[in-house]
Amino acid sequence: MDKRFRTSTADGAVVEFGLVRHALLAKVAAGQLRYEDICDAHPELLRAARNIGRKTGETCPVCSDAELVEVTYVFGARLPSGGTCPSTRAELLKLERREDPVQCYAVEVCVACSFHHLVRKWSAGSHRARRSVTYVKEVGE
Repeated sequence: MDKRFRTSTADGAVVEFGLVRHALLAKVAAGQLRYEDICDAHPELLRAARNIGRKTGETCPVCSDAELVEVTYVFGARLPSGGTCPSTRAELLKLERREDPVQCYAVEVCVACSFHHLVRKWSAGSHRARRSVTYVKEVGE
C-alpha cells in the first residue's frame, strides 16, 4: 500500500472500490462467475501495467502467481482522449494541480492472468487563482 500513489490533492471524495472487489471475488469462489469473466484486461491496460505499473506488494487474489501492480489513468480537457498514465508521483501531482479539472482512476492489474479491478477514483484540478473582485461605486450613487 505504501508504494501506491496517494491522492493528496483530491478536491472531493475519494471513492474506494474494496467492497465491490470483495463481492466479485466471493462470486468467483462460489462458482457464480468464471475466472475468464474477470481476467479480461485490455491489452493496453496490460501494456501499461508491464511498463509503468507500480508494485502493490499484494499477490493476485485470482491466480496467486504474480504481484498486483497499480496503474493510474488521468482524464481531462487537453489530455489525450484515452487519458494519460503518470509514471511518477511528481507527474500525478502536476496533473492534479492543473487549472482544468481532471478525473483520476487507479486500477490494479495482474499481468500473469489479466485480472483487473478499479481500486479508487477521485477528482482533482480546477485550482484557478482566485481573482479579487473590486467594486467601484458609480458616480451619482
